[in-house]
Amino acid sequence: MRNLTLKLVLAAAMATVSLGVKAQEAAADTLRLAADDCVRIALSTNPTIKVADMEITRVSYGKNLTVAQLLPQVSFSGQYSRALALQTMYMDAGDGQVRAIKMGRENAYSTGFSASVPLIAPQLWKSLKLNDIEIERNVESARASRLQMVNNVQNAYYALLLALDSYQVLIKNYETTKFNAEIYRKKYETGTASEYDVLRSSVQVKNLEPSIIEAENTIRRAQLQLLMLMGVDITTPVKPTETLTDYKAKMYDRTMSIDTSLDNNTDLRSLDLQTDYLKRALEVQKMSWYPTLSGSINYMWHSMSMGSPFKNFRWTNSSTAALSLSIPLFQGGTRYYKQRQAEVAYKEMTWQRDNLVRSLNVQVRTQMDNIQKNVKQISTNEAGVEQARKANQIMEKSFQIGAASYLDLRDSEVALLESELSYYQSIYNYLVAESELQLLLGNANVGTYPDNSTYNKK
Repeated sequence: MRNLTLKLVLAAAMATVSLGVKAQEAAADTLRLAADDCVRIALSTNPTIKVADMEITRVSYGKNLTVAQLLPQVSFSGQYSRALALQTMYMDAGDGQVRAIKMGRENAYSTGFSASVPLIAPQLWKSLKLNDIEIERNVESARASRLQMVNNVQNAYYALLLALDSYQVLIKNYETTKFNAEIYRKKYETGTASEYDVLRSSVQVKNLEPSIIEAENTIRRAQLQLLMLMGVDITTPVKPTETLTDYKAKMYDRTMSIDTSLDNNTDLRSLDLQTDYLKRALEVQKMSWYPTLSGSINYMWHSMSMGSPFKNFRWTNSSTAALSLSIPLFQGGTRYYKQRQAEVAYKEMTWQRDNLVRSLNVQVRTQMDNIQKNVKQISTNEAGVEQARKANQIMEKSFQIGAASYLDLRDSEVALLESELSYYQSIYNYLVAESELQLLLGNANVGTYPDNSTYNKK
């Protein structure tokens, strides 16, 4: 019997140790990340960012393609032909008779090298600058993708913080309600409370359970969204190292230091690059009126023979050098109308830019108003939480001495719950508004995020 007891104790100890080790391993696999960590991971692993970077590489090849057209084009060629019937030439023999003479050879060979190079090519020269603008446009497009990714990741991170903080508020309220229900049950057993009070307090507990389950699902959805944006396996546990109240401490300084200049707005910069591109395209179109000059050189070997094509070779060589001048005179007006189209497209950009600037200024003003409104709302909700907490404490003491009913106590608990949820919601609204303004202004310095070499695992 004693040995059996000892074995049971040892087995229980080993099971406890095993569970502890597994718990530590699970904790070690959990990603503990701040918002900047999430952005850093997303910028280095998300496929959208990789595609944007590859697009820059693709366009750079287009510039190399234009440069290649300015370099000499060298080719080697070879040709063989066999005459099925030789050409016949008729000559007057002088005595009134006509003589037929067969011309040529049955086998003809030619092979050699040829090279050509554009010497004067105004349209190609201008196209080089057009390719430079195209590369800049794709660089700005990649930057816009990064800015959008920063905004998406930040908003997903803030949504997770809101879900976690709201969950904690609900859990605290649930535990308090459950505790009160337990008190009523014990009072009922001693005869100091009615069955109605027990049922009512139990119903309050049951009514909160769906909210707890929904809050847990909200947390999971927020985690999945964040992991998806980060490009991390969605089965990886993730836990933020920050809370919404951590951002509140830096809220006022960040609000006062916002630069509302539109210099870094990606839409405006893209439009300016598009305008510059159309201007360069107009210059390229104008160059179609200019003459072009190209040079070429050929060095060839020739051979002709009769009979078998594999013998009786008799090779001779020849070489030529030439200049080719092309002067466009008339093409049915196509160049003129293409130039006019380019001029109109270029002028349209001026009006579009003015309209875009006005629209962006309205959006900036709206976001600034939202930020200032949320700052005031946070201050108001913070004061409301303090008042609701104090009222709840007073009501708890009144309830304990029988000076307040359970309904009064429950009203104070619900008021505290709603005020705390509103408080966290106002911080979240501020952070989202700030993130949207950052995206609008293009102020996120995507180059400040270090390389994602390791995750912060604890």
